Amino acid sequence: MKTVSILVPEHSVMEAIADPRYLFNMANHFLATMGKDPLFKVQLVGLKREVHLDGVYTIHADRLVDEVTDTDLIIIPALFGDMQVAVSRNRAFIPWIRKQVGQGAEVASLCVGAFLLASTGLLDGKKCSTHWAYYQEFKERFPDIDVQDGSIITEEQGVYSSGGANSYWNLLLYLLEKYTDREVAILASKYFAIDIDRDNQNAFAIFTGQKDHNDVEIKTIQEYLESHYTEKLSVPDLARQVALSRRSFERRFKQATGNTVLEYLQRVKVEAAKRDFESSRKNITEVMYDVGYSDTKAFRTLFKRITGLTPIEYRNKYQKTA
Repeated sequence: MKTVSILVPEHSVMEAIADPRYLFNMANHFLATMGKDPLFKVQLVGLKREVHLDGVYTIHADRLVDEVTDTDLIIIPALFGDMQVAVSRNRAFIPWIRKQVGQGAEVASLCVGAFLLASTGLLDGKKCSTHWAYYQEFKERFPDIDVQDGSIITEEQGVYSSGGANSYWNLLLYLLEKYTDREVAILASKYFAIDIDRDNQNAFAIFTGQKDHNDVEIKTIQEYLESHYTEKLSVPDLARQVALSRRSFERRFKQATGNTVLEYLQRVKVEAAKRDFESSRKNITEVMYDVGYSDTKAFRTLFKRITGLTPIEYRNKYQKTA
């Protein structure tokens, strides 16, 4: 029997508590239909018995943390709102999580539950996934953690994390397959209508550019790139616009945005192409020219690297008129 302890933190997302509970309980049902014994003991673990979420929901914890002396798997659900506040309100979980992992438990964070997991120190020097919209904040708060851009799932030494929003289902199915087998995981994926092998959240990401910094010159160039991305631009010319040497300009740009100038321009172009695919009936070549590319192979390679989909796959998936 595997004990699955799903945390019930304050400032958490109710679905990210209810969904793993539902999945592992249903897994016991699937096992029963195969003539096998149930494998999972599922419990909600809180710092207090009643936890109020969003001023609407109340969740009753089955056990308090000091009542749980051992467990096999800890699931940290997605948090909600200001991450610093959410982590602060739930810091009392941290020593318990560290103790359980020290005793051999595994731990998995769902979406931005990664902020609480990272606060335990268990991710230091390791890879981690989280919601794409929180990459920059996560990198700034936890510089010793290797954030995986676009990844749905990371696993390292019994510490797991998932990408944003509903992609946590992929981690839950991954864990289910690990603890049972492929057949049970496939049954669950069909029951819950989840694509079992999706491994990338890039197609859902929206690039907005990291402007939460105080470097005025770099912000000026960011805005210039976002409005002149169809033109032929060179790094030396951009540096001259803000009276900086090329070396100083490139260093400051990378420091402020997390991207090189070329990476930033590529992301801006791909974001423009995505909007074109979503809102027009233009073909691939027309969109490619619209965003300043003339090499079909180069455009296709870049687009797939950033979004995880080819241009035609993205158009077919998101075009309003498709």
